[in-house]
Amino acid sequence: MKYRILSLLVVMGLINALVGCKKTVKTEAAVKENYVELHYTKQEVDIEMRDGAKLHTTIYTPKDTSKEYPILMQRTPYSSRPYGEGNFRKQIGPNVHLMKEGNIIVYQDVRGRWLSEGHYENMRAYIPNKTSNDQVDESSDTYDTIEWLVNNVENNNGKVGVWGISYPGFYATYATVDAHPALKAASPQACIGDFFFDDFHHNGAYLLSYFRATSLFGTPRPNNDQPIDTAWYVLPDIQTEDQYQFFLDNGPLKNLNSFFEYETVDTPKLRPEGVTDDFFWNELKDHPNYDELWQSRGIIQHLKNVKSHVATMIVGGWFDAEDLYGPLETYKNIEKHNKGNYNTMVFGPWDHGGWARNVTRNAVGNYYFGDSISLFYQKNIEAKFFNHFLKGEGDKNSGLPEAYVFDSGKKEWSTLDAWPPKGVVKQTMFLSDNQELTLEPEKAVPLKFISDVNKPVPYSEDIKSVFTPRKYMTDDQRFAARRSDVLVFETEVLEEDLTLAGDIMAKLKVATTGTAADWIVKIIDVHPSNVETNEEMQDHLKLANYHLMVRSEVLRGRFRNSFSHPEPFVPNQKTAVDIKLQDVFHTIKKGHKLQVQVQSTWFPLIDLNPQTYVDNIFNADESDFKTQIHTVFTDSQIEFSILR
Repeated sequence: MKYRILSLLVVMGLINALVGCKKTVKTEAAVKENYVELHYTKQEVDIEMRDGAKLHTTIYTPKDTSKEYPILMQRTPYSSRPYGEGNFRKQIGPNVHLMKEGNIIVYQDVRGRWLSEGHYENMRAYIPNKTSNDQVDESSDTYDTIEWLVNNVENNNGKVGVWGISYPGFYATYATVDAHPALKAASPQACIGDFFFDDFHHNGAYLLSYFRATSLFGTPRPNNDQPIDTAWYVLPDIQTEDQYQFFLDNGPLKNLNSFFEYETVDTPKLRPEGVTDDFFWNELKDHPNYDELWQSRGIIQHLKNVKSHVATMIVGGWFDAEDLYGPLETYKNIEKHNKGNYNTMVFGPWDHGGWARNVTRNAVGNYYFGDSISLFYQKNIEAKFFNHFLKGEGDKNSGLPEAYVFDSGKKEWSTLDAWPPKGVVKQTMFLSDNQELTLEPEKAVPLKFISDVNKPVPYSEDIKSVFTPRKYMTDDQRFAARRSDVLVFETEVLEEDLTLAGDIMAKLKVATTGTAADWIVKIIDVHPSNVETNEEMQDHLKLANYHLMVRSEVLRGRFRNSFSHPEPFVPNQKTAVDIKLQDVFHTIKKGHKLQVQVQSTWFPLIDLNPQTYVDNIFNADESDFKTQIHTVFTDSQIEFSILR
């Protein structure tokens, strides 16, 4: 059988697995397993929206009724379980401090998921200037929910905050647009911003690593969109631990269609009447370009409508493999369009959601960043933010900086009054034909390599069958540096620290014997040979000469001029390809080297480019896939943001 049915709780356990965490906290953050049941009363209600749909909502209210409390809410597609008023979560709220201090904590199944009525739309499009009650979106659903809560939940102080990580982070962002007057604080965390640049795509390249996640968002409910309290999400079972070989053997993307055709599955449960396949997979393969479908669903372009009475704190991880574009662009666009708003950002050395974990050692994959970093954030940043705006003065003097950012090279926090920091300058470095990264341009020399579609460059030397990969964001890149289809350029050993602070722009000059190609650029911190290995390191690796990937990005070459209107390369013609790499805050320390790697495959993180232009890669035939010779010219340049 090609499918395995899992409860969504198990699925989300995979998504939020405590990757790289080897020690559990034994501090004041630890609470009794039944703490919530002892200190909170739980009720479940169905709140009616303006169009009549009822959204299932779980409310935890402190048993101490001697005072009033603010409301902290999370709206989620991942279930407000456990259902039943006698069943309690073990921990509620953004962190244990906010739970123990006392807040009214609310979870809601978004429209069309679990016990909420209505039709679910993946990244539901925002509707500006609504004219009737039939026009609903996540903004109106949040508004109607808050209106009901402040008027019906006892002992609330009339102030509401929202938070969420990943997809719930998207809903937290959405809440700030045309916000209810009672909404005073919002913290979108690892928030999806646009599915063409987050999660399922990176700059137009389909993230094959998300293949198994597709059905979480595309499997329809079986009973005419009525509530259902059991799992209904179908995950492809690839029946191997070798994900690289699985996708290589399956070939073109269209050969994966059968994993989403429900009529081929034996069990009747997976065949809702009239539904034969996964509608999100269909959307992915029918909309390969940045067309109206994707443009309408992005939230970034609507952040000019964030209300001034909502304070925002955007949170992200520098090594988040899933949602890095979203929080950075959310912060920047709120800042750009809402000059008078309170808007701050927090970025730490975390993978996806790492700041919410109660762990004493903070590491991503092999790389250790320090002790109690997440615990510090929870107590001294997150709790402080919500308490100030929901229980305190609520003015702009929160005591928090504009940017609370962690330097992942120095392994220390910095508090800044702007992001990017004041004092940042642009520093251009050039590629050299002797594998050097130089400050002065040299004569343009063509550097050629064979891009073999049968032997693509892996994204890690440690590829397993995982739901979505995480550890590769800090993986040792020595394995790639030693391949003939990866070009390597590096500085001499640095004589003083070099702090990268902000975005990075790779301005490549390339050519190919074919008509299509992907281009990947990686920024590497090459460690010296005399550093001690940390306990998180895999047994076969040492920190000596470790090639730490600081930032990386892909651009599907067809989108070099427009994400909406792709175009082929002219064979053997020198062509400009600009790739924006997301922001970093990382010091390449004295004694280290700065390295750049350039390659054209990154498998199976992203799907394999046929290297022959076709209108839609999801429909490409096996005969379209051709090995080609690619060229990178040494008048290519990398523009860094350097903090002096």
